[in-house]
Amino acid sequence: MKGSLIEQALNCKDVTSAEMQAAIGDWLNLYYRTREDEETREDPCQRMAYAVVNKLQKTIFGEYSASLKGNDEAAQRWLEAADRVKKRAMQNMLSAGDAYIKPVPMGGGIHYSVVRRDCYVVLSRDDQGNDTSVGMLEITEEAGKVYTLVERRTVGPDGRLTIDYKLFRSYTRGELGSPVSLHSLAKYGGLEESHTYRTPMGLGMAKLHSPADNCVDGSTDGVAVYAPAAALIHRIDRNEWQLGREFEHGRSRIIASEDMLARDRKGNKRLEDDVFLAVDDSTKNVGVTVFSPALREQSYLARKNEYLRNIETAIGMKRGILSEVEASERTATEITSSEGDYNLTIIDLQQAWEETLRELLRVSAAVAKEYRLPGGTDRWNPDNLVIDWGDGVLYNRDRTWGEYQQMVAAGMLRPEIALAWYFGEKWKAEKDLEKIAKKYMPEMEALLVEGEEMPPQKG
Repeated sequence: MKGSLIEQALNCKDVTSAEMQAAIGDWLNLYYRTREDEETREDPCQRMAYAVVNKLQKTIFGEYSASLKGNDEAAQRWLEAADRVKKRAMQNMLSAGDAYIKPVPMGGGIHYSVVRRDCYVVLSRDDQGNDTSVGMLEITEEAGKVYTLVERRTVGPDGRLTIDYKLFRSYTRGELGSPVSLHSLAKYGGLEESHTYRTPMGLGMAKLHSPADNCVDGSTDGVAVYAPAAALIHRIDRNEWQLGREFEHGRSRIIASEDMLARDRKGNKRLEDDVFLAVDDSTKNVGVTVFSPALREQSYLARKNEYLRNIETAIGMKRGILSEVEASERTATEITSSEGDYNLTIIDLQQAWEETLRELLRVSAAVAKEYRLPGGTDRWNPDNLVIDWGDGVLYNRDRTWGEYQQMVAAGMLRPEIALAWYFGEKWKAEKDLEKIAKKYMPEMEALLVEGEEMPPQKG
């Protein structure tokens, strides 16, 4: 609905394929729905999509920390603001494939707004698949009227951003209504209908993009983390609906002659409960017969568990996170393989956030320069951001530090390089190593060699 309103307001078409639009709607439906669907006969009580996203999100940021080099107070405030929206942004990306984080100048600083995938449309892309024009909207209800602000962001060949605004007013939510002046609402009184920024900043937003391959139409659109398992999640929900009916009806089915289920003049069945089954039997056999087969609990549960294992395989999750699989039932190779796949999935998602955060700080600096806010610059150095993800299955910080200490003690590695790695400092140039030696060596030399005399260093 929101996408069609944007297309109507801007008289432009979304370049996203029909297959992708349908898939995005399905992924979000799997994530947010809470009620049974009688038409599809699905019961989402297990909230599988939510379980996958919640587990991944907690693991991604489990040991996360971010800091900045130097004393850039403005960038530090931006980093703190990004920390407050990181989980919501990640949740939106994992459930729909893409999400934008939008810097908004407010109160002498910059705040961040997360734009979910179904809340914007892509109007054009470059030959690399990067968005070059997007449309989004904001809805405000005031005094019984519905105002819809439609915003179009377009990047020119010089990298400069142009934002066009249109305001519409209607009396019904979900309709654009008639165009009105931006001054019709006080909150939009300071906006210009069209404004081109002086500072190059792309779209003026940072995109959090799913690292998963597009399994819908092969385009550059991001896909939900559970996209390959969407059909399996639907199967689990149907399985749950069937199992629920088995228990709800106490395993019984009442077989009634067809005439008893005939519809009345209003079109309603005389016996409405789905516990009844109609049969076209002989007119002599009129009445009802109770059929009580044994409950099929174990077969239902076994099938559901197999679906869960298949979801873990499709997404790249560790076996047993969703399914009930005992470690004793798996070989050592299976355990190692599933843990390795899971860790690689987490690393890919962590790298996606790290790239987005660096871009977000760069764009924030450009926006700040445009609005003459503290910290504004078009040359923000992304190397000023230091991110630590902690340990994982494939990476153990303590073990690596121990190996570096052994290499230093054996004369195979300069202690300055080991310290640079440990404290996240630069070490490429000789002057960087001199700074590290001056800053850390008096306190750390004894730790590195455990009190022994420092051997001659190589390289």
